[in-house]
Amino acid sequence: MEKIPMTAAGYAALEAELKRRQQEDRQRIIEAIAEARAHGDLSENAEYHAAKEQQSLNEGRILELEGFISRADIIDVSKLSGNKIKFGATVKLVDEDTEQEKVYQIVGEPEANASLGKVSIASPIARALIGKAAGDSVEVVTPGGSKSYEIVDVVFK
Repeated sequence: MEKIPMTAAGYAALEAELKRRQQEDRQRIIEAIAEARAHGDLSENAEYHAAKEQQSLNEGRILELEGFISRADIIDVSKLSGNKIKFGATVKLVDEDTEQEKVYQIVGEPEANASLGKVSIASPIARALIGKAAGDSVEVVTPGGSKSYEIVDVVFK
């Protein structure tokens, strides 16, 4: 099995989600199924079918989380240093067209969340940044087109 790189914070978040889904969500869904069963005919019971669907989605996510956690390769970003961009780096970029600043941290796939500034190591922007340093310019080819960025700063925190 291939290891999945992730930060300690990302690993902790996955563990917390797994715990919540196993201990809280699972019980709530079981209660919803029992309540829907009490309403009688299951073939035309929308509440029952919705609860069963919820249960299926929850159990699927639990399996997915268990897989991520079992294959995790936790990397302590606070112990990393250097001026080259690698996994765990927080990178400040300036869009060369709009002068808009963006800050991204390069993280593992399971913990990626672009709205929080965390981009997957497998994303086009991370692949373009790996190995570069502050002062370099990079061109990122995305589904929305090509963008040019200047790397302003690289930190590990």
